[in-house]
Amino acid sequence: MSIESIVKQRSGAKCELCASEDNLSVYEVPASPDKTAGSCVMVCGTCRTEIEDADTLDQNHWRCLNDSMWSQEPAVQVMAYRMLKRLSSETWAQDLLDMMYMEEDKVEWAEKGLLADEDKPRDVNGVELKKGDDVTIIKDLPVKGSSMVIKQGTAVRGINLTNDPKHVQGKVEGQTMFIIAEYCRKK
Repeated sequence: MSIESIVKQRSGAKCELCASEDNLSVYEVPASPDKTAGSCVMVCGTCRTEIEDADTLDQNHWRCLNDSMWSQEPAVQVMAYRMLKRLSSETWAQDLLDMMYMEEDKVEWAEKGLLADEDKPRDVNGVELKKGDDVTIIKDLPVKGSSMVIKQGTAVRGINLTNDPKHVQGKVEGQTMFIIAEYCRKK
């Protein structure tokens, strides 16, 4: 049997993350220890799009992880863990992540895939920030070495990326400075 037919049979022809029956395809979980059906999940078009492009992330769609995180399939557990980590700024997602139980080797697998995404700056909602994006500051930020404070709600237009994925660069009140990406919200 092919990997696709094994995964389709295992999933009951439903998305293993949200249970949708539309536009299904096999998704190989990145950083998988092998290339078997056990390293793949059946996903719908919506889940695939949001997994591959964080800019399209709809937090409410992923509430389905409340059920799929308990799957007996390691690949499904790993994907649920990764998506909950990506959404961990949401209280409900962090609560689910705190409840989730996985064996050590599965956690290592899940974390390996997250490390590949770490080299990209992300805002408070986990949305990837790109050069030229406009962001809003989500909390008052004191500027090191001065008495200046960047106020919550300040708009920073046309950010630049830095070598450190935790920081972006932008102009605030005419001064160029580094800003911690997780204290920004993409507009």
